[in-house]
Amino acid sequence: MKKVCVVTGTRAEFGLMRYLIEEIKLSKVLKLQLVATGTHLSKKYGETYKEILASGFKIASNVDSLLDDNSPRGIAKSVGLGTKKFADVFHKLKPDVVIVLGDRFEILSAVVSAMFQGIPIAHIHGGESTEGLIDDQIRNSITKMSHLHFVAAKEYYQKVNQMGEQKKNIFNFGGLGVDVIKRTKILTKSEFSYNFKYNFGKKNYLITFHPVTLEKGTAKKQAQELVKSLNEQLEANILITCPNADAEGNQIYKIFKNFAYKNKKVFLYKSLGYVGYISALRHFDCIIGNSSSGLLEAPTFKKPTINIGSRQDGRLKAKSVIDCKPDYISINKSIEYINSKKFKKNLSKVKNPYGNGGASKKIVKILEKIDLSNLNKKKFYVKE
Repeated sequence: MKKVCVVTGTRAEFGLMRYLIEEIKLSKVLKLQLVATGTHLSKKYGETYKEILASGFKIASNVDSLLDDNSPRGIAKSVGLGTKKFADVFHKLKPDVVIVLGDRFEILSAVVSAMFQGIPIAHIHGGESTEGLIDDQIRNSITKMSHLHFVAAKEYYQKVNQMGEQKKNIFNFGGLGVDVIKRTKILTKSEFSYNFKYNFGKKNYLITFHPVTLEKGTAKKQAQELVKSLNEQLEANILITCPNADAEGNQIYKIFKNFAYKNKKVFLYKSLGYVGYISALRHFDCIIGNSSSGLLEAPTFKKPTINIGSRQDGRLKAKSVIDCKPDYISINKSIEYINSKKFKKNLSKVKNPYGNGGASKKIVKILEKIDLSNLNKKKFYVKE
């Protein structure tokens, strides 16, 4: 059997790969090796490795590399520590291929270690752009170190090909987030309310806001502007998920924590889990912030997204996504606009540019039949 090592470092990324991991586990040709790292192992971020175990998966190894310092210097050290630890894990597990998703610094550690040990790498969601983040550079670096590419749209296929990757090794199967939506049993409103002790109001806004890592020193001010606007939404109850482990994330968390402490209509959670988060997208009136989920998943539910600032600049966006500046006035105007009859009228026509689902099964079929032994020697594709 081919040993397939899936590396997951965050709650969001595990949620996207949930059904891919299941399909690998069920395969008669592939043997699953699951490695947890990053915020999964952090108490501060909810110890979401427990969610992996609760989903019925065994974790082959934990790579605890996240230092309690999310400054740029601290993150650089975490990458170094992760690279060192992944070297030992891969030496022990001896996988035939390593699968990673996206652009996180924890994943970069795994890819660097796998590359030096000659292990083929399969990269999911390459070719995308997040121009406000250092993640953009990490994602492109991972693409060049990878051997198989599973992209989410035609435009991303073209970009990966433009980077010199061979067409025969690039597969456009759509986004994994759509798979999650299609296959997850979504909680009812009453179930969600009971599970998360959340009181639904006349309106309900889901807030997921993270630092823009290439705009140093802006996180605190942007979070304050967002909270200032939310404080005026008197008809709405507000659910906030905590920011990730990027630089300046702690500053955002402190502002959100103080906001929730002073306001009974504001609910702050470290993690909703993948079922909880998808259910929130289904039942809430909109998502506000700068999370990729507002672009990748929310359009499937035909729910509006207020995309704040430059974090997701460069990504494909459905017509349900409204871009706005990271200031109080722009956020207020955007909230007013998504609640207008004019905007709501067109929501039913929204199409998700990231496909209609089915990516997980298609990826597994490729992994089952492809000859992994011939992937390490890469030829640079040049358009004739």
